[in-house]
Amino acid sequence: MNSLSTPSELPVQVIAPARGWVPIRLGELWEYRELLAFLVWREVKVRYKQTFLGIAWVILQPFLTMIVFSIFFGKLAKMPSDGLPYPIFTFSALLPWQLFAFALTESSSSVVVNQRLVTKVYFPRLIMPISAIGVGLADFTIAFGVLVAMMAYYGVVPGLAALTVPLWVALAALAALGAGLWLSALNVWYRDIRYTLPFLTQVWMLLTPVIYPASLVPEQWRPLYALNPMVGVIEGFRWALLGTGPAPTVTLATSIAATTVILVGGLFYFRRMERTFADVI
Repeated sequence: MNSLSTPSELPVQVIAPARGWVPIRLGELWEYRELLAFLVWREVKVRYKQTFLGIAWVILQPFLTMIVFSIFFGKLAKMPSDGLPYPIFTFSALLPWQLFAFALTESSSSVVVNQRLVTKVYFPRLIMPISAIGVGLADFTIAFGVLVAMMAYYGVVPGLAALTVPLWVALAALAALGAGLWLSALNVWYRDIRYTLPFLTQVWMLLTPVIYPASLVPEQWRPLYALNPMVGVIEGFRWALLGTGPAPTVTLATSIAATTVILVGGLFYFRRMERTFADVI
């Protein structure tokens, strides 16, 4: 007896666009982890290929920004800095902020930039914005060494709170990913998103305690102010490494809640819209 199945007996799988809200299926990301690693490595190589400054720009950008801020806000404007030297006060905020800003900018354009890949082969589209976060984390790791050197120069010795630094870095990355998921899906339909993003980033930085301490914000406005996820990140980052005041538990809880809402909403919105990417892009 022939054990081979006839064509009519073979199972038939029909591939069709999903309707309504699509499940996130994070397990697919693990299955495609090699592709994710390849995209991160590709972006790192492209970022520094045929450049004059190369990887030194990762260090120079926040360092030069710190010098400008120290002159105009620290020396001239006499901005308070929680009793810390203003250069290290602002540099410790610039590192997580630039991680967030870079990851937000790159993830928001990730789908459009990879349009040829999107239209030719299937893979979890979530990999594209996540790979942009990976490049930002690589840059952050390099620049973090400068902060360590500055802490040694100013005689700042971190305590056990420094063990929480990965928490603040992860919170910044997740906040950028959440906002980037919303913007990357919208950017497929509305290409002027990329023109408004630099302005949005600048305004967001002014609403974040990068050049000033959060203590300047009136007490009654701080719960609303903490809805900005980067407020908790930067306040926590400074507390962990520089020992600025008590642990920002309330601010941290508020920022985590805001990040969770942005991220979960972004995941579902991105998954709902990704079925239209290949047709619109």
